[in-house]
Amino acid sequence: MVTCSAPGKMILFGEHAVVFGKSALALAINLRITSSVRSANQYSVNGHPMKKRHHMYISAALDEAWGGPPINIDTSSEIPSGSGLGSSAAVTVSCVGAMMAHRGGIEPEKIALKSFLVENKVQGRASPTDTSTSTHGQGIIVSPERLDNFLWRIEQGQRSWNIHHCAVPKLHFVVGYTGIHASTGPLVAGVKKLADSSSEAVRAIDRIGEVVLEGVDAMAASDKKRLGHLMDENHMLLNSLEVGHPELDKLVEACRPCSYGAKLTGAGGGGSMIALTDDPHAVAKAIQEAGGEPIIVDVGVEGIRLEDGGMSRKR
Repeated sequence: MVTCSAPGKMILFGEHAVVFGKSALALAINLRITSSVRSANQYSVNGHPMKKRHHMYISAALDEAWGGPPINIDTSSEIPSGSGLGSSAAVTVSCVGAMMAHRGGIEPEKIALKSFLVENKVQGRASPTDTSTSTHGQGIIVSPERLDNFLWRIEQGQRSWNIHHCAVPKLHFVVGYTGIHASTGPLVAGVKKLADSSSEAVRAIDRIGEVVLEGVDAMAASDKKRLGHLMDENHMLLNSLEVGHPELDKLVEACRPCSYGAKLTGAGGGGSMIALTDDPHAVAKAIQEAGGEPIIVDVGVEGIRLEDGGMSRKR
């Protein structure tokens, strides 16, 4: 049996705009999904026959990365499904990684590419932000241009993305989970439809791309005040793209008195928001009192790793 784990992620800046070729900045978080692969008599997930409609990402991962005899895949998750924290990317990356390790070894660039192809197939239109963050860990910058600290390039049709390592300073974030499940695919499709018909939506997408680059500079300088202002602006822009939700706004507003800034993270439509703060316990209390589930997270954690007898090692 081979076991791999991969982290979830939070998008600090750039969700939705990155699908249109803009930049994004994402950080790996210390909530992980673990996947184990072992030989079996039939394809199964957690001991039950695999059903494509119930296991879309795992089924697509098998098509992309396996092509061998039947296997059972066992998964366990610390990430709430549909929370905007990269659960689909983490299960995809951990599955693809376990399959590749079962057949010889872990190659991060290949895992990132195959995992992106899985998400793109399932969601219909995706960016490699989540899957590359889950693979590499730490922090990544996605950019249409090649920058310093280049990791790999991913292409799909006419679209392409350059993935870069991003150093993550010591920052304190709290996630506020609404408990509302939101599927990424329809939200991405909705933004595409809006952008096709609205020049204001196009301007919002362009501005989000600019916010990302300003955020990269602010993070490099550990300028938390500037990061917070940009988070607030990014949240407003995402609301203008109609991916917000009243419960997200409620949690964001509750956090602002005790944080530098707050915004939704991920696809929106529910899911989660994040707040940057020096007092995570005060923010967690504010989120809870506003009806959300607070999760204090560490950021900049390691990416995919091979688990070995309870010990872990990065390959």
